[in-house]
Amino acid sequence: MSTVLNISGDEHITIDTFQPGDALGVGDLFRKVYGEDYPVKLVYDPEGLVKAFEKHENIPAVARSSKGIVVGYVSIFRSAPVETVYEGGQGLVLADYREHGTFRELIRYYSEVLAPAYGADAVFGEAVCNHIYSQKAWAMHGAIETALEVDLMPGAVYAKEGTTGRVATLHMTRMYRPMEHTVYAPRQYEEAMRFIYDGFTSGARVAKATDESAEREPTSIESSHFEFAHVTRMTVRQAGQDFPAVFEEYERDALQKGMVVIQVWLKLSWPFIAGLTDWLSGRGYFFGGILPRWFGEDGLLMQKIAVRPNWEGIMLYSDRAKDILAAVREDWQRVTT
Repeated sequence: MSTVLNISGDEHITIDTFQPGDALGVGDLFRKVYGEDYPVKLVYDPEGLVKAFEKHENIPAVARSSKGIVVGYVSIFRSAPVETVYEGGQGLVLADYREHGTFRELIRYYSEVLAPAYGADAVFGEAVCNHIYSQKAWAMHGAIETALEVDLMPGAVYAKEGTTGRVATLHMTRMYRPMEHTVYAPRQYEEAMRFIYDGFTSGARVAKATDESAEREPTSIESSHFEFAHVTRMTVRQAGQDFPAVFEEYERDALQKGMVVIQVWLKLSWPFIAGLTDWLSGRGYFFGGILPRWFGEDGLLMQKIAVRPNWEGIMLYSDRAKDILAAVREDWQRVTT
């Protein structure tokens, strides 16, 4: 199901599923664009790329020139707490091939071919907000904006593009297998959550969070530190009555490691989630948006930035995305003033 793009009379590009023979060319491609500085080191590891593909952990689409080089790459890969939700990203195209629709066709290929073929329930992308091109490309193939991750990436990663300041990303999701389920909205986020779910076919029914107490089971948190980006992500698997004490320990560790951004992923299937979000708000965490099917059911993103966010550097292409930004920034102002 490959696609062929004509570039000139003596050259064409083939968009196709990654094959082991592409591995060296993928590394060469990233070196031409980023040198050795791309943060996902897997792309420089031919053997690792092949193994990850065979395990369905990282499933790339590549653009091969008839001149024998890889000129474009994008992949879907596992990064969410469940294996059936893939992230789409790591996309790039050599500068000389960007005017031929190569990136747009790579997005189409993973959206229409790879994701269904490999059984994805959903595929999300973190479209950078220092420009609008990847946002528009994902939207053209059914991805819907659901969250804004403020200051996620250091500007140095995109220095060659003239970017200064940290870079936000727009969380965009395409749903492949909707599932009927109930999500519980904290009072202060109910309006924003209903707006995000409106027009997004996920099977979610929004209900008001209750005054129930947290569960009796002990809190379980998985924490990952991304030192290159100064980002910590905390996946809250279980939230018990000991949540504040457990969370404070994880947060202290992140701050001691010099993390600038802390993201917290909570389960929207918890009727008692309002108590958690109220407590986190008191510590400076603010609304980020919805993470569809993140835990099998949907998740809520909350985030804290150690410095003033680079709001002025956020570029968004759609009115829907701008409305999400407004809700996120309003909540940031609420918890920081």
